[in-house]
Amino acid sequence: MVIRQRAILAEDKQERHHAILDAAEQLLLRSPEHGANVAEVAQEARLAKGTVYLYFRSKEELLLAVHERGIDRYFRAVDALLAGPGPVSVDDMLALTQRHIVLPPLFLPMASRCFGVMAQGAPEAFGIAFHRRMADRLERAGAGLERHFTQLGRGDGLALLRRSYALILGLWQMSLARGAEGAHAGMAPVVSASPVFGWSYPAELERALRALWQGSLGAAAAKR
Repeated sequence: MVIRQRAILAEDKQERHHAILDAAEQLLLRSPEHGANVAEVAQEARLAKGTVYLYFRSKEELLLAVHERGIDRYFRAVDALLAGPGPVSVDDMLALTQRHIVLPPLFLPMASRCFGVMAQGAPEAFGIAFHRRMADRLERAGAGLERHFTQLGRGDGLALLRRSYALILGLWQMSLARGAEGAHAGMAPVVSASPVFGWSYPAELERALRALWQGSLGAAAAKR
């Protein structure tokens, strides 16, 4: 009976945790530049403000948790693909990136915002735990890449994921600054006076990631 009661309580806590994150996501989607404070999230989730604080001690922790849930969706999809018996292609990895990182309207704005949150507002212990979880995800996915792309050496898979993320985020931020077509609605781009910067972010990113992956795989193969 005690074990069953604990299980129910754990399920209730998990359900409430997700309800809070769902509420925060809805507020951010409606007003991405304003963000969402704890009181607004509590109202959206129909919970007491104190209840939200039981799960997240600050607005910064809540924002990081929203972003981490998006990160977790991506890595779960990567892990599932890499755990399968079939061959994995560069196209498969680019499709996952498009589906879980580029298309979701909150992912890239939250990624950019959370860099500042980690540097300034999040408690140190929370930041350390976040980085450890990210390291675990990267190491697991990197090892999976090395099993499928056998030309990659030890640590090459992790490095490829790290460089891909830097390219995704950096190119997106450049898109916002220069008013490129296809930048997210999460942040208003600055309109450029020059057609030189009028490129499409999704198309430019696809070309850049493909070049990175094919070049990295080719260079790794040449070393063997």
